[in-house]
Amino acid sequence: MRLPFAPPLAPMLSSAADALPGGDGWQFEPKWDGFRTLVFRDGAEILLQSRDEKPMNRYFPEVIAPLAATLPERSVVDGEIVIVGAHGLDFEALLLRIHPAASRVKLLAEQSPASFVVWDLLALGDEDLREAPLAVRRERLERVLRGDTPAVRLSPATRDRALAEDWFRRFEGAGLDGVMAKRLDEPYRPGERTMIKVKHQRTADCVVAGFRWHKKGPGTMIGSLLLGLYDDEHTLHHVGVAAAFSNEVRKQLVTELAPLRTNALAGHPWRDWAEAEAEASAAGQRMPGATSRWNRGKDLSWEPLRPERVCEVAYDHMQGTRFRHAAQFLRWRPDKRPDDCVYDQLEVTPAYELERVFGARDPGRPRGESRHGS
Repeated sequence: MRLPFAPPLAPMLSSAADALPGGDGWQFEPKWDGFRTLVFRDGAEILLQSRDEKPMNRYFPEVIAPLAATLPERSVVDGEIVIVGAHGLDFEALLLRIHPAASRVKLLAEQSPASFVVWDLLALGDEDLREAPLAVRRERLERVLRGDTPAVRLSPATRDRALAEDWFRRFEGAGLDGVMAKRLDEPYRPGERTMIKVKHQRTADCVVAGFRWHKKGPGTMIGSLLLGLYDDEHTLHHVGVAAAFSNEVRKQLVTELAPLRTNALAGHPWRDWAEAEAEASAAGQRMPGATSRWNRGKDLSWEPLRPERVCEVAYDHMQGTRFRHAAQFLRWRPDKRPDDCVYDQLEVTPAYELERVFGARDPGRPRGESRHGS
């Protein structure tokens, strides 16, 4: 491809927050519930690249022609592939597309065609726009995008925080995840978490690295999935479990996870947890086999899985480096790499001084009087 830069390109990423940022200088956009996709176009040649930098043309063949009719002749754009169902965005329909049989993909493309929502312009002709501020990239995108069809849509954007908050409330009914906030003066930073996402619940993408059998016994049903996140040193920590499944799903998981049990212990990051429990505790690494503080008689034996699958879970809050309560399984994420399941994706709560919590007083102040006045 004759473009200012060649694929693959790591997409710019986001960190979670519980509210939209205040002040000026922000662009707000709806958060689309789909597959993150970079599109590289050089004339008749179009490449769809996934979030984990893999080609996706074979899974979404129906979007190629609309992209050719809409995008500039030579360009690179960032956006999301979505499928619109009867009740809004349909992520489950997207998951069905990741199928090895071309005939199956072709049938699904006819029955539930995908669309592409574009929100950023990274290259145009011979220009590399990654260093240009978002405000410039957005203005150029709006000028060069040819039309706005059901197959290729320009994502709405606003600088009005009140409108973005209204979007957050109203658009959930259409299946959107929340709202994104991006600095208008920021360049495009591949692979960096410079955007802010505000979702309707706290979620995390976790590595599934093992499981526990149901209390009915081995081979019956899956009791819980063991979840992991990588730290900055690429050490996989056990952060909790996802356990709220119906009995039907528990039985299905036995078959679904069976291939990942083959040679799972060889090179597994938690392989030596039993022998190294004391050492790991001293080093601060969370392991899945430690004795429960709350139920000494509970069987915490577990079965390893090759850490190759990613799932999205909902959680209430963190206690230190792990989920305070069992997480809720939401969906598998075949579009995410295990290496991307890191702690810095999690919502960061601003630091709050402990002394302020306890209402510390200056020495000699009367009881009940704060340092800011009574």
